[in-house]
Amino acid sequence: MTASTYAPRPHSAQRRASDLTSLPSHTNVAAYLLAEAPGEATAWIDGTGALSYANLRAAVGAMMDRVAALGLDRGEPVAVLAANGTFWIASYLAILASGMVAVPLPTALDAGEIARRASWARCGALLVGRSQSAKAEAAAVAGIPVLEEEDGDAWARGEAADFPVTEVDPDADAAYLFTSGTTGDPRAVRITHENIRANTDSILGYLELAADDRMLVVLPFTYVFGASLLHTHLRAGASLVDHPSSAFPETIVQALADHACTGMAGVPSVYNLLVRGSTFTRRELPALRHMQQAGGALSPRVLRELVAGQPHARLFVMYGQTEATARLSYLPPEELLRREGSIGRGIPGVALRVLDEGGADVAPGEVGEIVATGRNISPGYLDDPAASARKMSDGVLRTGDLGTVDADGFIYVVDRAEDFIKSWGYRIASTDVEAAAMELPGLIAAAAVGLPDERSGERVEMVVVTGPDHPPTTQDVIRHCRERLAAYMVPARVHIVDALPVNANGKVVKRSVRELCIAASLARASS
Repeated sequence: MTASTYAPRPHSAQRRASDLTSLPSHTNVAAYLLAEAPGEATAWIDGTGALSYANLRAAVGAMMDRVAALGLDRGEPVAVLAANGTFWIASYLAILASGMVAVPLPTALDAGEIARRASWARCGALLVGRSQSAKAEAAAVAGIPVLEEEDGDAWARGEAADFPVTEVDPDADAAYLFTSGTTGDPRAVRITHENIRANTDSILGYLELAADDRMLVVLPFTYVFGASLLHTHLRAGASLVDHPSSAFPETIVQALADHACTGMAGVPSVYNLLVRGSTFTRRELPALRHMQQAGGALSPRVLRELVAGQPHARLFVMYGQTEATARLSYLPPEELLRREGSIGRGIPGVALRVLDEGGADVAPGEVGEIVATGRNISPGYLDDPAASARKMSDGVLRTGDLGTVDADGFIYVVDRAEDFIKSWGYRIASTDVEAAAMELPGLIAAAAVGLPDERSGERVEMVVVTGPDHPPTTQDVIRHCRERLAAYMVPARVHIVDALPVNANGKVVKRSVRELCIAASLARASS
């Protein structure tokens, strides 16, 4: 490692993030995120207490000093391995503020995968939270310097001075975000300072967050949806409240009430549990005024129950991808019931279109691929020019999602191309089968997949999670689907499981659903 181009100087000799009255484009995105809030405002609340913006800025400055002592270069990647918390936030922002590249690593990864990804991304260091320290040993063995959270660190509650503002090229990489699972070759999306700034501005343009907003965070910050909550609420000078698990939905309801949260955000699996497995739709939550849903399609029936349960809270259905920094579209709450199933139209600054194979806009009702342009689109994947050219050539993002449009330009996702089921010569959207099944109130979750079949090509199978009250049988689910779907769409088999397989972000992993179906069929055949 060579000497760092950022060397800490006496803080009085540099501009502070809190001193900024204007933000030129070359200001690093960490300073942009922290420039608005007054120091006494609350930034973060967790089990240890509340952290003010003054203390957060100081924590970032202190962490910048610790990182600078490692002797890294500007532009060098630095990995972060920690749960949501002060350490993660301060580490992430310090890396951005120092002109380095943040590489967030999901805590669900095992030690070997952590070392592999950090090495592959050529990380100059790994910043590790206290609860993850045991996993850092493999990285240290691989020659990657490890900086661990320490008990009693002054930075943990911000006893250092405010952090200095460094200048960066707005098109310089700010983060590498992995999109692969825990197996297979990793693929990292390059996200620039300008990408984050543009997407944050766009989201704030329609969500209208204010300084008195308080968001309950159940999503990991390593996930772009979770990161967008951090970015937008810091920029708005609002507060975030940590809730470390969504496994027990009633605790989410209680946290919303205890902290008088004005907002919450989740993927379909979170809302399915809240609506069908908790008191969320029966509990009075007067402070709640907005909800965000993305990360996949929420079934129309559950969506209606969600809206009816908290009618005073505006529900924003959104759509995005890691390659778009986070958001691509949103559906205004006023359109939810009029345009059921729509993801809306492009957010401010994003042009979203549905194109046929020849590159022309499809007519209403026709199916094509959803493509996007905007300043939030990633410049490409790390060290993968071929995949970058296929996915993001010339700044145009090919999402891989198939969709339609209506006469007013509102877009509807049909399904991901790889999730279509091809049975008896028909193309079946797995989401249509799932939505039909979820009309049964006794279901908490459902996932449909296609499995090889000699007669039909692929047969439809489904796994479901049932609730405690009046749970339907597998035959009930099949009978219900038969009444609502064409014969070729009806599941040949339904398997009841305790929980759907999800990744660290709470999104259903269809590959694992197929494996569950195969295992259940083999078990049935051998019994």
